Amino acid sequence: MSQTQSKLWTKDFTLMSIANFFIYFIFYLLLVTMAVYAVDEFGASESQAGLVTGIFIIGTLIGRLFLGRMITTIGNKKMLFVGMIAFIATSCLYFVEGGISFLLLTRFLHGVALGMVSTATGTIVAEIIPASRKGEGIGYYSMSITLATAVGPFFGLFLSQHASFHTIFAFCLALGVISYVFTLFVRIPVVKKPAGERTEKERLSLSSFIEPKALPIALVVLFVSLAYSSVLSFINFYAIDIDLVEAASVFFVVYAVAILVSRPFTGRLMDAKGAKAVMLPAFVLFAAGLFLLSAAGNTMILLLSGVLIGLGFGNMQSVTQAIAVKAVPPERVGLATSTYYISLDAGLGFGPYVLGFLIPLTGYRSLYMIMGILVAATLVLYYFQERKQSRTVLAHE
Repeated sequence: MSQTQSKLWTKDFTLMSIANFFIYFIFYLLLVTMAVYAVDEFGASESQAGLVTGIFIIGTLIGRLFLGRMITTIGNKKMLFVGMIAFIATSCLYFVEGGISFLLLTRFLHGVALGMVSTATGTIVAEIIPASRKGEGIGYYSMSITLATAVGPFFGLFLSQHASFHTIFAFCLALGVISYVFTLFVRIPVVKKPAGERTEKERLSLSSFIEPKALPIALVVLFVSLAYSSVLSFINFYAIDIDLVEAASVFFVVYAVAILVSRPFTGRLMDAKGAKAVMLPAFVLFAAGLFLLSAAGNTMILLLSGVLIGLGFGNMQSVTQAIAVKAVPPERVGLATSTYYISLDAGLGFGPYVLGFLIPLTGYRSLYMIMGILVAATLVLYYFQERKQSRTVLAHE
């Protein structure tokens, strides 16, 4: 392979990564402001405010599940175009004050649009990245989401304290338009469809919505993202309980820095040594971070747990996505990407709702201890999955 073919930081890769950052920046910025908006503007109850936040995730899941499959039919370019236009159009709906019901509809439709866009961008990037640098490339690309998880909530909280909600919506709309403009300058590769037309039965089968070869790693993603949702949703409440509110305010910044520092090394390690070389240590670090978080009594311990969780779950995100797309032929990359994100969103989106029933029984410390045990159990699941896959590969050689 020539040096040109193996080049990673091309114009197309860079523009797609920046566009993806802005899309997820908008998502996380609104994630921390919409519940307050619903209460302040429409007098929503706590359950309604929670639904305003969560229904976006439901929309994203539907966008990936039912519209993500269309990417193999209409192509990457059209999917990206339709998704970006829908994302911008639904961003405009926030300016319409139609009550709590209309806000819920807006959030749902905005989530559907994000599901379309993120499936398209993830698929396009997976096709742009050279095969020899797939793990490293997806690692760098997923850093755009990692940055958004730290910067988006920070700006959301800042703007909610210093600007009106209409200003926040205008800011998000402007970023959405900028993202779309960036994608216009990307040369999107065309993936040839396999010979032969699919039958109606094949189009309606489960494999036309979900990529079966990506399901094993998707199950792992579901469990670890469920564990991480406990951190994402309840760290502030936990910090109030243990009187470490100031430390919690920089928890996700420390988390993001840990990922940014380690990601270049873990991506290259995966390409050189395989996914297991990254995944096994990441499981141990993630579980250790959760156990440490459950025992946090001072600022240093709390932030150290953030570092370990970042090194663990943060690197799992990119590696598991790379595993999903490497397991399928080029024409199925779109569905594999969609399958991966469906599991990730299901864990992050429904996790807080499920764990919310557990907290009154356990408290926050025990919750994080239980989540650490869940991650350790998922390590066992991944280990046996990986061994089975290795034996299958050897049997075919």
